Amino acid sequence: MKILVTGAGGQLGCDVMKETARRGYEGIGTDLAEVPKGSDAGVAGMTYLTMDITDRDEVHAVIAAIRPDIVIHCAAWTAVDAAEEPENREKVEAVNALGTRYVAEAVKETGAAMIYMSTDYVFDGQGTEPWKPDSKAYAPLNVYGRTKLEGELAVSELLDRFFIVRIAWVFGEHGNNFVKTMLRLSQTHSTIRVVCDQIGTPTYTPDLAKLLLDMAGTDRYGYYHATNEGGYISWYEFAAEIFKKAGSDTQAIPVKTSEYGLSKARRPFNSRLDKEKLGENGFTRLPDWRDALERYLRVIGAL
Repeated sequence: MKILVTGAGGQLGCDVMKETARRGYEGIGTDLAEVPKGSDAGVAGMTYLTMDITDRDEVHAVIAAIRPDIVIHCAAWTAVDAAEEPENREKVEAVNALGTRYVAEAVKETGAAMIYMSTDYVFDGQGTEPWKPDSKAYAPLNVYGRTKLEGELAVSELLDRFFIVRIAWVFGEHGNNFVKTMLRLSQTHSTIRVVCDQIGTPTYTPDLAKLLLDMAGTDRYGYYHATNEGGYISWYEFAAEIFKKAGSDTQAIPVKTSEYGLSKARRPFNSRLDKEKLGENGFTRLPDWRDALERYLRVIGAL
């Protein structure tokens, strides 16, 4: 199987490339800048190319030349607060919405399948019930969520053979994430205020990458939700477990979002994602987030 991965130098993309190599598939990774093979993000035996997903002609040319069996579209603008800045909004739209449309167009022309990585932010984050993967109750609260939804709609409009996989609270070895932020702050702070009224579940990128490659070998297309197992927690509870497992004396202090202070982008309170559809379609659900966190801390040398 020939797999093209966009955003191959990013937090998720690099782990998808590693899993592609582990399974012996042919992998082609693309990113805006070249991913050096000798870098932490580069995987031996894989091919890396530059591709600007906001350049329609380039996207069509690259995908037509490669003719992959499936494209795993990880490239995205994920800086949620920065997306709200007026000077960035056109760029966010170009990457998350138009860029995804260009990829889907090229995928359609070559007859490939596509996996599009989306987010809980396509919903309004209200209530306490977990969001179902086939729910169409879209009401994004911010620019990031709106543009990721536009990407979803482009994929579902143009393609029949697609997976739309919504994830949340992502952490992995490459790039910035909540775990790294908490560990960094714990070096200089004895207490850290963390919101306790935003509820969801973390997603560890190596575990997610395995699921995506499982999906790539099937025709069980559709909408899915994929986070680690272990129940729904708050950011405060996640931080407390990070400090506990890392052996840090830093204490997490629970605060409500209203007490924490306003951020540029509104955040969903309810990021609970229903993952039953994975098992119903024969996919193995991700391991417990606590186990994933411990494995991650060992990988980055925090244990």
